[in-house]
Amino acid sequence: MKKKLKSSVERIKQERVFTIFLFLGLVLVAFVFITLGNMFYQQLEDLSGLIAAATNPVVLKAIGISISMSLASTLVAFFFGVPLAYFLARKEFAGKSLIEGLVDVPLMIPHVVAGIALYGVFMRHGLIGAPLRKVGIVITDAYPGIVIAMLFMSLPYLVDTAIEGFKEVDPRLENVARSLGASQWRTFREITFPLAFPSILSGAILSWGRAISEFSAVLILAYYPISAPILIYEKFTSFGLSASRPISVLLILICLLIFILLRMPQRRKK
Repeated sequence: MKKKLKSSVERIKQERVFTIFLFLGLVLVAFVFITLGNMFYQQLEDLSGLIAAATNPVVLKAIGISISMSLASTLVAFFFGVPLAYFLARKEFAGKSLIEGLVDVPLMIPHVVAGIALYGVFMRHGLIGAPLRKVGIVITDAYPGIVIAMLFMSLPYLVDTAIEGFKEVDPRLENVARSLGASQWRTFREITFPLAFPSILSGAILSWGRAISEFSAVLILAYYPISAPILIYEKFTSFGLSASRPISVLLILICLLIFILLRMPQRRKK
């Protein structure tokens, strides 16, 4: 009887803790909901403006540029970031903290500072921009510039998440595979990568989401061709909320739909 009573008391205390945590968490949820909900509510009063934005070729092109360039930057981050993440997760060496710090720098610095730094390197007379210009490759005010700016600001999300995913894979599984004659590459391809893939996919989704929203770095490095955030900025500074809000709502709706579609495979596995 005493054990049951004690168990009930512990359960009640636990529920109280969860209730407090839920309340604290709902504050943040309410903050996001009210902010975005207000914008959507105001736009519902002007559906014609949203329809006009959804059928405007300029708006659709800008959104298409943002989606496609952010996808390209995510693929680049994946191709180079996953091997780096695996190396950092499995090896201890002098200078590891420095490399991890450099990877995380884009999370810390103002985005406009990142844009200025990128421009100094990739402008026509920059350290990298000048050699590329000689072979006919222009970075500033071009699609590659958008990808580079997005990549710089979003790569930590993929690399850091992939590192945590690889750390969760038990190295003993790799050792068993190696002891059975599997090569290092085959072990990675058939055991380590599949087990870490859910985390890598989450990192890729976060990286893509961060890239598509990038504004300041893209603004400085590649104002043209105009991506969605820059178009929204132009409309807001020139014509105010009535012109910029429909594009903002349309971009959010498209990104939300893509996020849901990308998250569906993860939910099915669970």
